[in-house]
Amino acid sequence: MIDKGQTGNAKLVKHINREGILHQLKENPRVSRADLAKLTELSRPCVSALVDEMITQGLISEVGMGESKGGRKPILLEYNFQAYGVIGAVFEGSTLQLGIANLKGELLIQRTTCLPHPMTGETAIQSIKQGIAALLNESGFKKEWLLGMGLGLPGITQRSAGTVSYAPSTGWMGLPVQQEIEEILGLPVVIDNDVNLMTLGEFHKGIGVGHSNLVYMYAGTGIGAGIMIDGQLYRGAKEASGEIGYMMVGPVGNQTKGEYGVFERNYSVRAIHDKAKDVLPSIDEGLSIVKQIVDQAGRGSEEAQTLLDDICRHWTYGIANLTSVMDPALLILSGEMLHIGDEGIYKIQQWLNDWVPSVPQIKMASLGDQAGLIGAIHCTLEAFPSTPRFQR
Repeated sequence: MIDKGQTGNAKLVKHINREGILHQLKENPRVSRADLAKLTELSRPCVSALVDEMITQGLISEVGMGESKGGRKPILLEYNFQAYGVIGAVFEGSTLQLGIANLKGELLIQRTTCLPHPMTGETAIQSIKQGIAALLNESGFKKEWLLGMGLGLPGITQRSAGTVSYAPSTGWMGLPVQQEIEEILGLPVVIDNDVNLMTLGEFHKGIGVGHSNLVYMYAGTGIGAGIMIDGQLYRGAKEASGEIGYMMVGPVGNQTKGEYGVFERNYSVRAIHDKAKDVLPSIDEGLSIVKQIVDQAGRGSEEAQTLLDDICRHWTYGIANLTSVMDPALLILSGEMLHIGDEGIYKIQQWLNDWVPSVPQIKMASLGDQAGLIGAIHCTLEAFPSTPRFQR
């Protein structure tokens, strides 16, 4: 904490001290102003002034009297997690997942919006705007109560620059997407890769809890991975780590810059859908294509079983590449991979046992379509922890 006698930008110092007080209230519910002064090592007048300000703003509540230690009974304070909210939003295949959470990261309301096809960058942004308006209308949550939004986007996201590149589904290539979205929504926005946010969701709240080194692999419209090393999301020198859709898995063909990578051109949902046309008697566009292949194989179709084995084998090529380099303790499968079941996981493990020296524990993702939302909310609370827009 920064107190009297130290120099610095006054606004920054105040922000740091506010966040220090709120952090202690999160960690130590129901403490007095005197307790906060000891915990933060700030002077009592400084703590009292900031606490009174945050009580006025609704961030802190007075919740009763504490035990006397020889003088007057102290007034106990509590962090009001309901004071403001954040929005999480993630593009996942043909849908946009949206949710509002309180300052504790608890989802209050969520909704799924179907995206137009074909999707462009402009229609993607309009879908976000319309989805947020619907979410606020349904929940009765006021826009001025929002601290900001965390947004998961397909492609390589440069968080510091606010740009997105190599996003074939939207056509974004080095465009200032974050700034454009902030101007349209009138909200501060932090952007990240969609699979990175799903990884953070599972790491903090899902099957990845307790594992500091893991890899999260997603197969859907594209193929991507999120990598956690020593409890931190690894982004790479140019924030392009985990772009495994560009692995050379499957026929290479004519590769053009800005298009889908070789791996996802051959074994993403779209590619699998094309392969399945000659195998399935009919395709239900509303159901998972991999699930339909698995069901058909279960009914005794040799062609469906051959296609399923081919898909799982090539997904395992990508997994083998990842595990050989990263040596994770845990590999989390998600997206369309969730439909391969225990038999599919067993095959993947058997192939890995034959191909690589160290095989990680393999588990299915547990949070479903909430993983990305939870990751987005986590990133938003880190970026905009408690200071309302009018004070930044």
